[in-house]
Amino acid sequence: MPRANRHYIPGCVWQITHRCHKQEFLLKFDKDRKRWRHWLYEAKKRYGLCVLDYIITSNHVHLLVMDTGEHVIPKSLQLIAGRTAQEYNIRKKRKGAFWEDRYHATAVQTDKHLAKCLVYIDLNMVRAGVVQHPSEYTISGYNEIQTPSKRYSIVNQKALNDLFAVKEDHIFRQLHREWVEQELLNNVSSRQSFWSEAVAVGSENYIQNIQKELVGRIPGRSIVSESESSILKEPTTPYSTLFDTQKGILRPKNTYFLSINH
Repeated sequence: MPRANRHYIPGCVWQITHRCHKQEFLLKFDKDRKRWRHWLYEAKKRYGLCVLDYIITSNHVHLLVMDTGEHVIPKSLQLIAGRTAQEYNIRKKRKGAFWEDRYHATAVQTDKHLAKCLVYIDLNMVRAGVVQHPSEYTISGYNEIQTPSKRYSIVNQKALNDLFAVKEDHIFRQLHREWVEQELLNNVSSRQSFWSEAVAVGSENYIQNIQKELVGRIPGRSIVSESESSILKEPTTPYSTLFDTQKGILRPKNTYFLSINH
């Protein structure tokens, strides 16, 4: 599989998708999903990772985060993915890759598109036919938002409140429930692949601004419209990003920088 595309856009909200190697069901057991969540909690404690939503499926994870500082996201993903894989391989006496070599990160505009992204993540297992309602799938951001725990909380409720301009937690929870229930009334069976494959998702102006700010354009990048959103797409080709941490696998000339003012 080609390596996933990633960019660094300071201050953005990111929808991160990370798949198990060859899409194997390496996270099919509850204890392994709980270990991934444990290390997500550790990333929050150690690096200040700002988590807005997440879900852990049998062969991939979705993680919605807000960029709060240089290298916070790559350090966090390195910790989570590395420790989860290490523990699994030791327990199973297994060798070889656990994850696809790179996670994919999609920038999401912080308006109605962010609400749509939240709901898309929450309904992942509904679309898969595993549950009929997201509340039935326990290891998820949906349940943490709706029934917050006093200990070991991962989702940054204050950040969600601020992004959606609400003052009280219960107001956001009500909005969140309404978004999900409304989508459940619609057709939730179709997968919207752009949330896991696009460079960015948002309004036409948002996408155009991102495209204008790109330094060193890659041939084939295009703006398309889908599901009342504009999407910035490009061919899946290997190149570096500031999301890589101290490895320098690819040369700096292959890194693309964006600077978006919010």
